[in-house]
Amino acid sequence: MVSGVFLRYWQTHGGLARFGLPRTAAFIQGGYLVQYFERARFEFHPELLGQPGQVQLGLIGRELTVARSEPAFLPVAAPQDGAAYFPETGHTLRGEFQHFWERRGGLAAFGFPISEPFDEQGQLVQYFERARFSHNPGDMEPFYRSMEQANGINLDTLYEVQLSHLGRERAEMGGVNTAAVSPLAGARAWSPVLWERRIEVDLSAQWLTAYEGELVVYRAPVATGRDGFNTPAGSYAIYDRLRVQTMVGDAGGESWYVPDVPWVQYVVGGVALHGTYWHDRFGTGTRMSHGCINLGLDDARWLYEWADIGTAVNIFYT
Repeated sequence: MVSGVFLRYWQTHGGLARFGLPRTAAFIQGGYLVQYFERARFEFHPELLGQPGQVQLGLIGRELTVARSEPAFLPVAAPQDGAAYFPETGHTLRGEFQHFWERRGGLAAFGFPISEPFDEQGQLVQYFERARFSHNPGDMEPFYRSMEQANGINLDTLYEVQLSHLGRERAEMGGVNTAAVSPLAGARAWSPVLWERRIEVDLSAQWLTAYEGELVVYRAPVATGRDGFNTPAGSYAIYDRLRVQTMVGDAGGESWYVPDVPWVQYVVGGVALHGTYWHDRFGTGTRMSHGCINLGLDDARWLYEWADIGTAVNIFYT
């Protein structure tokens, strides 16, 4: 069961896709109210009540590696290849791990890197103070990988980098009771439809915001219709969804054929939210589409897994 400030943090910082399911109830440990999830430990810091840091991820990466002395955990010299270097721990950050760290919360969420990337049980991983990243390159299908390389852009998929199950490992190592608990009277079983969901697309800012009730749970940059193919403002709802689609069209004297467009959700006529692999200029103010709402592959999949037929979509100028 998750409730209160932990539920709010879970909802607004990635939810099930990022943290997994709760492994314990909330309880007092080390003077703080904590709760273990599959991939993290949430801690409530009352001295920061009402401030962004009132809920933090526990330092389980440090706790689980305090005795490790493999070469990957030894400090390294500052690199000369442009990678980010953290003198606080003597470690670097680059590539897909750097993209994920920067996009999903950075220092406040994950802390400093405390190792270099290395192979652990057949998988590339890197430890941070509050997490362990694992690289899953197979999450990006070969076609999108080839488009990334051909266009010289960076594409990110939702599960290409994941948080490993450090929360579960730390709970087990510490002998924390992970047995199921009885729900509180009146508590509802978790479901993706517990809260009214809606999507708002600001055409002026080129940003999308997803809400559960009045709580912002996700934000993503977009690229919408260019002049002559302007994305229509108005109040709509998702009426059709396709995992992947080849888009073919002919309008305004132009024709197009775009294969394997992923995570497609139609909101009005032929206008859809969808993943985009031919550019990465989301949120820059550059409007590039024939009316659709272009999203990064990772953001499009998150929305596809979160939304459903009937989810409200409001599109407007500010």
